Order: sequence, then structure tokens, then C-alpha cells
Amino acid sequence: MDFLQDFDANKKIEEITAWIRDWFDENGPKANAVIGISGGKDSTIVAALLVRALGKERVFGVLMPDGEQKDIADSEKVVEVLGIDHAIVNIHPAVQGMYDAIETAELTIHSMGRVDWISGTGDYEGTDGALLSKNAMINTPPRIRMTTLYAIAASLPNGGRVANTCNKSEDYVGYSTKYGDAAGDFSPCSDFTVTEMRLIGDALGLPSELIHKTPSDGLSGMSDEDKLGFTYDELDRYIYTGVLEDDDKRKKIDRLHQLNLHKLRTIPMFKQQ
Repeated sequence: MDFLQDFDANKKIEEITAWIRDWFDENGPKANAVIGISGGKDSTIVAALLVRALGKERVFGVLMPDGEQKDIADSEKVVEVLGIDHAIVNIHPAVQGMYDAIETAELTIHSMGRVDWISGTGDYEGTDGALLSKNAMINTPPRIRMTTLYAIAASLPNGGRVANTCNKSEDYVGYSTKYGDAAGDFSPCSDFTVTEMRLIGDALGLPSELIHKTPSDGLSGMSDEDKLGFTYDELDRYIYTGVLEDDDKRKKIDRLHQLNLHKLRTIPMFKQQ
């Protein structure tokens, strides 16, 4: 793309790996990097950068299918190519346990304005006091995955630091789960767009089928771009140039950006005067 004609992927790789080493020197000189491996481009690239920076013996991958994962072979290929130790943790029992606990909760509701919620007549799963919205059911697995990563990080002999694998494009429109995949101890690639990430992945020599696979959430059967309503190429160009000919798409991106800024900010804190 013309707006990235001066982007030097190899230089960025060196800068990122140096930053990772410096961060670990200050925040865990002997600690392992713990990373969730989804089989998508971002976790693949971040894992490869961690190996480059720290050595494969200090990188621990965690594969976390929710029941069956159709593309689990991609996740397995990542850890095989990188040669890193890893664990496969099926999070489905934990996710279902959370759903069951909330669905069987005892309710005390005083607001009559919540009747549609209590009766399950709104955009919610189930009836008879269902508490879980569809959005809650979509966002619970990523939060369980992050809990899993921190549990494993706390259990490793030298401790662990959890890698965030978000990129700039997804962060810009809030396409992440707060305290789920948006969490982590350090974030090597959140200042790089999807387009830049693909260039970095190619420069690292990673398998093209992983770096250029169509991104999806693995839940809806739709691609990320289908759900968003615009392509990452359009989004990345807009982020860098402010140009997007389609007025409806531009307005949607602006709206999503404003609605989701809270995901990027430190938790607001009241300070005494």
C-alpha cells in the first residue's frame, strides 16, 4: 500500500525484539513469556518475536480450545514451527461452568425497567430469568482464556509474563474483549496495523497460510471483516491517511473508535484533593 511504502519490516523486527529484551530485563529477568496461541497471524507473529528476543526455552505457548476448535491444527503448527513448550487447555468446562452458575443465580431485582431482561424477552439467551446476553456469551471465553494464561504464568518455575497480542487496527475499533484478549503484561505489536503485521510476519519467514489466513472469531462463522462491515485494508488506510471514500464506512469506524476508547485507557481513578 502506498501509505506504507517506507515501512521497513526488518528494522521494526529488530526494534521490537530489543524492546522485549529491555522490558524483561526490567520486569522479569528470568521469567518466561506466556502467550495464547490461536493459530491466527497476531499470536503467531508475537510468539515468533518472543522466541527471537528471549530464546525458545523462555516462551511458553497455551492452546485453549473451547470444546472443539476447527483450526486447532494451525495452533499446533505454530508451536511446532517455533519449537516452544506448550500446553493444551480445553476451557469449555470452565466456560460452561460460568454460564451455569450465572443462569442459576438467585435474582433480587428492584427496577421494573429490567423486566424485559429478567423475562428473557430481549436480545438474550434462554428464558425464565436468563442473565446472559449474547454479547456476554461471546466475551466470556476470551476472559476465561486470559484467566488461564495468568494461572499458568503464576505456576511456571521462574514465573511468567503474559503477552498481549492485539494490533493497532483491532484496537482502533475496539475489536477485542476488555480483560480478555485486550489484557496482558506487555504488548509488543499493538502499535502496528494488520497490514504492517502481515509484512512483519512475512519478513520473519513464517508460514504464509498462517499470516494471511482470513481472520475470524471462530464462533460466528463470519470473518472479522464481514462482522465489522469494512476491510482491514480500508481501516488501515483510514487510520494513516484519514481518507475513506465510503461515507457510511467512515462514520462507522469513527463511531466504533469513540465507543471503544475505554478499552485502551487506564482505569479511571478518583483522586483526593
